[in-house]
Amino acid sequence: MQRLDFPDDFVWGTATASYQVEGAGHEGGRSECIWDIFARKPGNVYAGESGEVACDQYRRYAGDIALMAELGFKSYRFSIAWPRVIPAGTGKVNLEGIAFYRALCGELHKYNIKACATIYHWDMPQCLEDKGGWAERPIVDAFVEFARVCFAELGDCVDQWITINEPFCIAYLGYRFGVHAPGVKDLQKSLNAVHHVNLAHGLAVKAYRETGLKAPIGITWNPSTPRPAVNSTAGRKAALTARALETEVFMFPCLGKGYPEIVTKELGLSFPIRDGDLEAIAQKIDFLGVNYYNESAVAADEKAEFGYKAQPFWQDFSDMGWPLVPYGLERQLKWIAEISKGAFGVSEALPIYITENGYARQDKVESDGRVHDRDRIKYIRQHLAVCSSLIKKGINIKGYYAWSFLDNFEWAWGYTKRFGIVHVDYATQKRTVKDSAYFFRDTIAGYGEW
Repeated sequence: MQRLDFPDDFVWGTATASYQVEGAGHEGGRSECIWDIFARKPGNVYAGESGEVACDQYRRYAGDIALMAELGFKSYRFSIAWPRVIPAGTGKVNLEGIAFYRALCGELHKYNIKACATIYHWDMPQCLEDKGGWAERPIVDAFVEFARVCFAELGDCVDQWITINEPFCIAYLGYRFGVHAPGVKDLQKSLNAVHHVNLAHGLAVKAYRETGLKAPIGITWNPSTPRPAVNSTAGRKAALTARALETEVFMFPCLGKGYPEIVTKELGLSFPIRDGDLEAIAQKIDFLGVNYYNESAVAADEKAEFGYKAQPFWQDFSDMGWPLVPYGLERQLKWIAEISKGAFGVSEALPIYITENGYARQDKVESDGRVHDRDRIKYIRQHLAVCSSLIKKGINIKGYYAWSFLDNFEWAWGYTKRFGIVHVDYATQKRTVKDSAYFFRDTIAGYGEW
């Protein structure tokens, strides 16, 4: 065994998202969001489940935060529910919603836990989707208005800001493949959504700089950086095409590099760019957030829509069916560090936070009252070992957020997939700390081993 060594100022956090844990779907002035509506259509979500109750964190946040403190976490990444703050999408602010997030931040600070707030984690008010949502340009102004309200009402109690979580899922899963809310299947609408999400991020950062607030602000991506299944010219080209379409269309404009030519020229895809948009998107950010779960392999396939196709894998896999590829994280972070060098006129690479990393499995409370999730611990340990090694090699990784603090509503999978380091009995809302949470406790305290 060797120690998992991290700098003294390394941020140890854990994360959730509003729709997945808060519940209180019809309380506190909250309006309906796109996931409320999507979940009601038969076949969209397993067993017709929804986040209406979820983990009831709207009422139970104090106990959850006390538990985070017992485990030693130093930061909590949560998201702000747009329909709870501005129920009509634009216009009147719901002060009851603001009060909830102020109370949440206050409880975190009572334990010296930092509040890391994600402004948008997928729960758009349905009334905005009724007008076209992310596929139409007016959503950009609506989002910036929402962001300004968050900055004005919560800026004195939020320690770190993330504008948007996983633009890939918003644009592609929501508007191209239709497996996430709002359930649209339209390639051009998905490309419109790519651009509007990027623009919303940039203009929100611009608005933030105008406030004079000093807490760091960034964005979280879930980069897809597949390896070529066959190390050939065609295989390498397939991997580059996949990375350009699935990742670079989000990252490159935000880093001032514009849209990748593989997508715009070779694939012939177009984005609804207006004069000044690319400059507006490329606002200086303070860090990059990376959500990593797995790495895939791709190969050239002339019959596929864009000339590549995911390939079978040999690795063990999680309950999500995702292969376990810890060294894919090393490959990805090295690439991200390289492409972020020089962004915004800064010579060194931007700081990186692992804003999500986790493992889904079929957990249950055993007869001894414990959850012995040894395979999750192995997964976490392997990925932390990669982070520790990369830090020693000079990659500027500033923190790690475990996904997720609680078992929760896992989108289209309903409650069938458990990512939490704390088990939730959904019938009683009882929390049971899993062995993986105790592993984090020891690692945060400086006793982690590899």
